[in-house]
Amino acid sequence: MKTLNNTYIIKSLGVALLSTTLLVSACKKSFLDVDPQAQQPSSQFWTSADDATKAVNAIYANLRSWENVAFPALVIESVGSDEADKGSTPNDATFWNLYDTYTVTSTEGSLQSFWTGQYQNINLANQVITNIPAIEMDENLKARFIAEAKFLRALSYFRLVRAYGDVPLRISIPKDASEYNVPRAAKDQVYAQIEQDLTDAATVLPQNYPATDLGRATKGAALGLHAKVALYQKKWNDVLSLTNQVMGMGYALFPDYEKQFRTENENNSESVFEIQAELLPGNGPASNSQYSQVQGVAGVPGGGWGFNVPSTALSAAYEPNDPRRDATIIFRGEITPQRDTIPTTVPNPMYNQKSYVPFRLRVSNFNEGAQQNIRVLRYADILLMNAEAANELGDAGRALTSLNLVRARARGNNPLTVLPPVTATDQATLRNAIYKERQVELAMENDRYFDVIRQGRGLEVFGPKGWKANKNEVWPVPQQEIDLSGGLLTQNPGY
Repeated sequence: MKTLNNTYIIKSLGVALLSTTLLVSACKKSFLDVDPQAQQPSSQFWTSADDATKAVNAIYANLRSWENVAFPALVIESVGSDEADKGSTPNDATFWNLYDTYTVTSTEGSLQSFWTGQYQNINLANQVITNIPAIEMDENLKARFIAEAKFLRALSYFRLVRAYGDVPLRISIPKDASEYNVPRAAKDQVYAQIEQDLTDAATVLPQNYPATDLGRATKGAALGLHAKVALYQKKWNDVLSLTNQVMGMGYALFPDYEKQFRTENENNSESVFEIQAELLPGNGPASNSQYSQVQGVAGVPGGGWGFNVPSTALSAAYEPNDPRRDATIIFRGEITPQRDTIPTTVPNPMYNQKSYVPFRLRVSNFNEGAQQNIRVLRYADILLMNAEAANELGDAGRALTSLNLVRARARGNNPLTVLPPVTATDQATLRNAIYKERQVELAMENDRYFDVIRQGRGLEVFGPKGWKANKNEVWPVPQQEIDLSGGLLTQNPGY
């Protein structure tokens, strides 16, 4: 369980006092648009260790904002895949269909919201990296704060470069008006900056924290995210080296696949990085996550809105008796392991079980499931990246070892006839087995869409839904950004 005290990173709303305004998007259904508390003029900030702590906490706080975890993130990172459908009712938030069918145009608002959310994070990180060095404070803590900011900046740039390709690269605070308007940097340049940030972070960040700082970026998180960035660039030697380092750091697969996603098991042995969230009565600004709310079971008290639901293709993707199917999908009419009855009358046949919070934990006047952390990187992903890199480098034995660890945990106490160990050593056959394992192990975790694209299988997998090669590898750049740049920013081909 999360430790509840004043220093815990999620309890501080953070600061919007920094030199640019922190914008918060609201949703008409349920979102408390509360002014940040305890603002200070920027001229009185950046003077103490306490200011530095608040500034770093502000980045973490923004990670769970609407733009980062709710509609904008889900339409950009999930619903375009074959594993997820829009959900809810046909006439509710119909713009989701534009992403599901790849017919979205550059003026659709969620493109802008997701872009804005990532650059908010980057702006907050840049202010930390720029201003904390001048503060008189403990040098070790100063270095750690800067490393945390670099990790979080890298995370947002990774999300941006996957979604839009070339993007403006901002690694410092603009000194004057001439530095505000910058062109898109080449994707390779963005990736190079991400890798530099993660390399810097990994040299400083600790492997573990005390309970009061649980959830902050660690050395393992920096190495693990770096491995994923390298995976997207097919730097197989780097992927193998980085994942091997993480595999030697004490992480372990959580014994029960389903239970690892419940709130009582957050930050467990498998967690490499999670976006922290908590529901604190009396503290609405710190309890603002809508990640679970927008995906929760619609039509039941304590449920949610019912968006981003598992597809029939996902349901059919699992091998016979794979326990992960029932641990990933809440089916209409079932009784959950937490004893919630799902009526046969709910609008959708399936819902995301990984974002599910038991209905009894709902607190009136707060978002459903606001206490649910968002899993960003799990040890199972590290093992599967290790398996993929080893296979691409011709080491089938190592690939099989890592792959079968993931399958063995999923199998649980079932006999070996359930999810039997993979034995194929042919590179192409093993590659497909690893791709399949990624699909079912990481289902509904906002990984599938860009995973398939970086594998070069977009047309094969998403073509039946309307996906087009040489266009839909990325989403359109928000038209508002192009307009604000005076045309300096350019649009992606095909849009």
